[in-house]
Amino acid sequence: MQMNFVKTMIASAAALTAISGTVSAGDYGKNKKDIIDTAVEAGQFTTLAAALEAAGLVGTLKGDGPFTVFAPTDDAFAALPAGTVDTLLKPENKDQLVSILTYHVLPNKVMSGDIAGQTLDVETVQGSTISIDATDGVKVDNATVIKADIKASNGVIHVIDAVVMP
Repeated sequence: MQMNFVKTMIASAAALTAISGTVSAGDYGKNKKDIIDTAVEAGQFTTLAAALEAAGLVGTLKGDGPFTVFAPTDDAFAALPAGTVDTLLKPENKDQLVSILTYHVLPNKVMSGDIAGQTLDVETVQGSTISIDATDGVKVDNATVIKADIKASNGVIHVIDAVVMP
């Protein structure tokens, strides 16, 4: 059931953007697309895109920014306990979904070079602080950044391997 609901949400999220091809790693540095379009085109954030739509956050992340998004991959969402994504995507759980998703967003642009060698607690859009440890690779709470500095017109995406919870 979880996959059917996610597939429906993915189809809806895809309708939000005109996908004109795949963005290669070389394209990220000169990307003129916003965070949402960049994430959708990357192809590994379909569950995140569906969740952002269900939470009503697409318009916000298409806004001026700048934003830093710690973006969990589809595999990161799949690793959550069975039924978690389905439960979060239900309209009655929108507040909880918004809280979780905005915990993944910083209200400014932070490139990996800006924090290299540091350990920080940074306030998220959600209002809580998130721990970032950039002393040996980059950890964001319990997640590891697996690809950093994917530039978008209104900020930056850092790909993480787990969904972090406030």
